[in-house]
Amino acid sequence: MPQRVLLLGATGTIGRATAKALLRRGHEVVCLVRPNAGVGGRLQQRDIERLLAGTVVRLGDVGDPASLQRDGVRGERFDALVSCLASRTGAPRDAWAIDHQAHLQALAAARLAGAGHMVLLSAICVQRPRLAFQQAKLAFEQALIDSGLTYSIVRPTAFFKSLSGQVERVRQGKPFLVFGSGELTACKPISDGDLADYLADGLHLRERRNRILPIGGPGPALTPRAQGELLFAALGREPRFKSVPVGLLDAVIATLSALGRIAPQLAEKAELARIGRYYATESMLVLDPLTGRYDAAATPSTGRQTLADFYADLAGGSEQLPERGDHAVF
Repeated sequence: MPQRVLLLGATGTIGRATAKALLRRGHEVVCLVRPNAGVGGRLQQRDIERLLAGTVVRLGDVGDPASLQRDGVRGERFDALVSCLASRTGAPRDAWAIDHQAHLQALAAARLAGAGHMVLLSAICVQRPRLAFQQAKLAFEQALIDSGLTYSIVRPTAFFKSLSGQVERVRQGKPFLVFGSGELTACKPISDGDLADYLADGLHLRERRNRILPIGGPGPALTPRAQGELLFAALGREPRFKSVPVGLLDAVIATLSALGRIAPQLAEKAELARIGRYYATESMLVLDPLTGRYDAAATPSTGRQTLADFYADLAGGSEQLPERGDHAVF
């Protein structure tokens, strides 16, 4: 049955794909977005409406409870809340404001509007929480579980966007950078479109209700070295790799942390470096709580587009290099 859906985070690449997936399923989609949204705040209202054609676009601030009610919900009824919203940087203040507090406010507003279900885009890295944004996401996950609404908490592995940061350097003839041997971690990359379909189906598939859902894309788990080999193959280049010691990140973190006691902006950069180190040393796969090891076989897969397909489309010009914005950790 078609539902009336309030969608948050709609101007991000996954949010846009999710809006389209919801529309294809016949849902009425209302998107609450910030004025001047997008990377660097470059998107004006007409740009947003073009990107989200077919949806109802409402401008407001999801971080402001009054704006959420006045500009987003407007006293109307909704069947479900879908959130692709995430903090821009993962820095502590940003994370707790968006990944936790803004979501709490949106959940309360959705319940008042009659919503009975929420689909939440979370992250698989919260399994081993060591960073502020992971703690913030986990805190809201628990609040959602305790809320009385039915829920589908989706924890995807790496996005194609996050694995596209070295495309230009390889095109320029530079080596592909890996930490250590390039075999320290692995993930099952998933495309925006495949993830969007998975999120949208969470509204009607009963087997996804009241569950935490780790999900990856099709194909085997890929190490950074394997990702680099796929990129070189797509560009028709001989593979060239350069190893970066993880200890270099440790030195950067220690230096920025020390300087951050004097300059707060450097403390935030230290947190970004910690995020970089986390992704350099932790796999984005299901974590076995008994062994403490990541398990590719236990990580579910969905969709059709592989990372090799994505790189081939980039090389052939049929796919544009995504803007990574504040999420460009490396």
